[in-house]
Amino acid sequence: MAELDELDAAILGILQADARTTNREVAASVGIAPTTALERTRALRDRGVITGASLDVDLAAIGRPVQALVAVRIRPPSRTAIEAFRDWVTTLPETLGAFVTTGDQDFIVHVAVADNDALYAFVIDKLTSRAEIADVRTSVVYEHLRRKEIAPIGVRPRRS
Repeated sequence: MAELDELDAAILGILQADARTTNREVAASVGIAPTTALERTRALRDRGVITGASLDVDLAAIGRPVQALVAVRIRPPSRTAIEAFRDWVTTLPETLGAFVTTGDQDFIVHVAVADNDALYAFVIDKLTSRAEIADVRTSVVYEHLRRKEIAPIGVRPRRS
């Protein structure tokens, strides 16, 4: 785990809220010089704390208003079968993300499609056509809520 101080945490919070915040705005927000803010932000990237920036997209605006979580059980439960499914499902255009899990299901696949017919086609035509899939359970997502800012644990006080 990367060791962060209060200044690192503050910069991280600002950039998580809006990755397009300028370096001058970051510096002004935390009360430091722009050069210090730039050095700190670069150090966060170099240490792997900041791994990139992303763009949020309104799924309905791009024709994909129906989201679902699809739980999938793989048989036989072998590394080969699980990794093959993982590699395949993450390439599908419907897939937003996939979680490899423990318990009754091996995967939870988050998908976004145009309508219920497209969801049905995804599950029946794409998923269940694969021999390694033993079970599929689909839950439609009514609303997807997400935290944009994630606070680090164990922040040490900043030295003056």
